[in-house]
Amino acid sequence: MNNMQEIEAKFYVENLKKIESRIQELDARLFQPRVLETNIRFDLPDARLRSEGRVLRLRQDTEARLTYKDTGKSEQGTINRTEIEFTVENFEKAKLFLEALGYQKLFEYDKYRTTYALESDSLLSESQKQASGFHSCYIMLDELPYGNFVEIEGENISSIQNTAEKLGLNWSASIKASYSVLFERVHHAIQLTFTDLTFANFEGITVSPEHLQVRPADK
Repeated sequence: MNNMQEIEAKFYVENLKKIESRIQELDARLFQPRVLETNIRFDLPDARLRSEGRVLRLRQDTEARLTYKDTGKSEQGTINRTEIEFTVENFEKAKLFLEALGYQKLFEYDKYRTTYALESDSLLSESQKQASGFHSCYIMLDELPYGNFVEIEGENISSIQNTAEKLGLNWSASIKASYSVLFERVHHAIQLTFTDLTFANFEGITVSPEHLQVRPADK
């Protein structure tokens, strides 16, 4: 959120509607209504980016965006990493551009995302805001083919922890793994034959928290 630094925490939840109701009770602002995202992860033929924990992603939702993330650092239940992101004019042309440079599709994944902005209380003075440890946060409600998740992105760890507490999420259940790593776990656990994380591929397939190796944070 600041100086291209992304600080976020992720939680697996079983009742996404209940979490959304809590968000609305906090008078959070609907920043982006529910939208379908198509994401493609790219890598070099030697899988260099993946082996180093780096991400090159092309995303299409309300616009097309190209994103680079460096190797993340785990800190007190959050992931802190540099993120460079910008919009591109055309999703298909951007895909062809990356492929012309030698990048290859690693895998594709779908998700529905709803984004809320939870602002710091305007009635508090700056000193009170600092004392409370609360700053503005973005709360993302993610629906993936293998389950539902909440991501909280903020300016610092304390603000993210504070927001998670307000939503009734168990901080000890935060997930450090990316959506692609979770997919690998499911792929191995139930012996999937496909390589893309799409809703079409998962039709009729039930995925448990045990397959994902996660705990519900809303229990």
